[in-house]
Amino acid sequence: MPRQSIKTDTDGRLRKLGTAIRAVRLERGLSQEALADMAGVDRSHMGKIERGERNVSVLNVARVADALGVTMGALLASAGL
Repeated sequence: MPRQSIKTDTDGRLRKLGTAIRAVRLERGLSQEALADMAGVDRSHMGKIERGERNVSVLNVARVADALGVTMGALLASAGL
């Protein structure tokens, strides 16, 4: 099975998730750097997640959701996933 990446994400799921993360981050008034620090993720990696350029792990989705004060389910639902 080929490795999943932005190139194989034909449904745009990574972009949708990134857009949802960015929307909640902005609602919370957080900078990308602040969210990255709170989630324990490198700031440049967070930028790639928000742009849908990274196939983010479940653990990192959980960390980001926790940092945003939402559940993973709510974050995925807001992304339409």
